[in-house]
Amino acid sequence: MLLAEFSIWPMDKGQSVSPYVARCLDVIDRSGLPYRLGPMGTALEGEYDQVLAVLKQCFDALLADCSRVTASVKLDYRKGYAGRLDAKV
Repeated sequence: MLLAEFSIWPMDKGQSVSPYVARCLDVIDRSGLPYRLGPMGTALEGEYDQVLAVLKQCFDALLADCSRVTASVKLDYRKGYAGRLDAKV
């Protein structure tokens, strides 16, 4: 399973980007994967391809009307382990 912690935001939409971040949260929520929202990013757990697909969908949701998007991503893959959103805390 892959555990990913990431934050993503547009750089061309001014100081307050919460409506754009909310788009990504909607994508994450609809994915059905377990996640935890934090003050500076979101942790998401799932199979490798599933998690990366969600990240791509988040980018696509912002690229619809944003010219520049930045993301910070940390990935931790551990074969045979699940439930690490809670276990690693």
